[in-house]
Amino acid sequence: MKVLITGLALWGSSICPRSNNMLELDPKFRPVRRLSGYLPLEDLGLIGNGATVALIGRDGSVPWLCVPGFDAEPLFCGLLDHAKGGHFSVTPEGLLEARQRYETDTGVLTTEVRTATGLVRITDALVLRSRADLTDDTPADRGELVRSVAVLAGSARIDVRVEPRGGARAHPAFSGLEVRASSRPDLRLHLRANRPLSGLQSVHALAEGDRLDLVLSWGRFHRHHRFDADAMLRETAEAWRRWMTNFRYDGPQEPMVRRAAVTLKLCDHWANGSLVAAPTSSLPAPVGGVRNWDYRYAWIRDAAFAVFALRRIGFANEADAFLGWVLDAFEQSRWPRIMYTLGGGRVPEERKDPELTGYRNSVPVRWGNGAADQRQHDVYGEVLDCADQWVRGGGQLEPTLWSGLAGLADAAERTWRQPDQGIWEIRSEGRVFTYSAALCQVALDRAAAIAERLGLPGPVAQWRSAAATIRTAVLEEAWDEDAQTLCQHLGRGGVDASLLALPLRHVVPADHPRMVATMRAIADRLGAGGGLLYRYRHDDSPDGIPGDEGAFLLCSFWLVDNLVGQGRLDEAEDLYASLCARASPLGLLSEQIDPSTGELAGNFPQAFSHIGVIASGVTLARARAG
Repeated sequence: MKVLITGLALWGSSICPRSNNMLELDPKFRPVRRLSGYLPLEDLGLIGNGATVALIGRDGSVPWLCVPGFDAEPLFCGLLDHAKGGHFSVTPEGLLEARQRYETDTGVLTTEVRTATGLVRITDALVLRSRADLTDDTPADRGELVRSVAVLAGSARIDVRVEPRGGARAHPAFSGLEVRASSRPDLRLHLRANRPLSGLQSVHALAEGDRLDLVLSWGRFHRHHRFDADAMLRETAEAWRRWMTNFRYDGPQEPMVRRAAVTLKLCDHWANGSLVAAPTSSLPAPVGGVRNWDYRYAWIRDAAFAVFALRRIGFANEADAFLGWVLDAFEQSRWPRIMYTLGGGRVPEERKDPELTGYRNSVPVRWGNGAADQRQHDVYGEVLDCADQWVRGGGQLEPTLWSGLAGLADAAERTWRQPDQGIWEIRSEGRVFTYSAALCQVALDRAAAIAERLGLPGPVAQWRSAAATIRTAVLEEAWDEDAQTLCQHLGRGGVDASLLALPLRHVVPADHPRMVATMRAIADRLGAGGGLLYRYRHDDSPDGIPGDEGAFLLCSFWLVDNLVGQGRLDEAEDLYASLCARASPLGLLSEQIDPSTGELAGNFPQAFSHIGVIASGVTLARARAG
């Protein structure tokens, strides 16, 4: 079926993704392939414990683990240099083909590997505390990675290698090994097993029914949990399933939405309530380019979108925790930053790592993020939209906090015509972005609504008037009559997919004639084929960074929401299904898609993409239900 938008082919030749990705509940075995020495992103699974995550390869490797937290220096980062980055591999010799799947509704991952001599299952989890309550905003992690190997048929020789970045030394300790990583002298690691370990490299011959259990611990060197891999895995899975009993959704692509909920929870810092944009750094978009950024921080703009998505599928506690984190971070910093560390602090200065060659030889590798101190006026609207959702959910605002929030509304009124770096964080001279101005309208609208709802002091009439002025400017000054579209900047400019978010923020209705025309122009001029969209065209809107990029998945989910808002539900549902079909066999999505190959690109998995899965699914389900 070919979907049309008023005569323009949105999909190119087909709505079908070019790659073979798609969530598979019962995946097929596939040969393991490497690209320049690296697994494709679709062959990586995610596990986590609310403090950090690990990526697990379909070949049995752990090429990414930062301990003790998401934004710590990586212990294993073979993801960014397969030769020198380090990894924790559990590899059956003679690997032929493999598959991965999650235990239902959990963050526990199994990898099954076929060799010439047998069938092996590897079960991985970052362990949770016994009887952990994942709805509570308290730490649940035990600082332990469990890797359990079972031979299901035949026999296998298992090659175990623990190689932190920069090397390590080990000596016997407590029925295992004490491991000291050269690059992380602050860590005391402990490696235990149910079989003798001769060192950080060992080979274990196993027959059918045999087990090899490995536990890597950090942070608790002299106090150990009982070594019982079965109990650790069982209790971790039970904690996840208890949490998922809160899941509420009756709409399209239900398995994908379920997995998106778990993925967002894996990207959530459970104790702080914050959410990383992605748990990785410097995965390129596209491969070979220099658009490689550190996403292991919390962006304020993610908050309102994440809260909307989570609350509507039953996870009000996570939504409230994130809202509370946003308000706390704003109050502590006294003025909003666009991003924070997970604890609400300042993001480190951006630096390049000269030692690592990058994923598939894409340099530079970066730590920290140089966009942290940019001027982005949309942040006023993001914070006040979060505050409005907080109040509508029954939350109260202390006078000091309200004073700061009211000051944001005043700042939005003063600055909406001033240049900034915009939602896409350009690294060139600032401009007056239409999206930034529109979010200043959101700031004023939400401030007035909060003041009226709670009877708080503030120039409500003035805020309402200013909001109306900005909305008129968006519709008039950003409108290009010749091109029949709203433009990236007030006073013309190129087409920008961020304008698709205006109906989501209640600035312009999706069915407003100028919004309908803008959606048509975006689909036509930014279409990358197969329902994918570029954020903008670099020749029309230079951003100060060399090279091009892939298609940005979230923009296509915004397109789904616009189609729903125009009553075009069949087209919206077809597009939504095609986007969900681009997920990896584990149901994971990156930031971007390479339109030429269909490959996942950019930091992985990307919270925004999974927010899009949930939010657009809910929007479709509600529209179908009338």
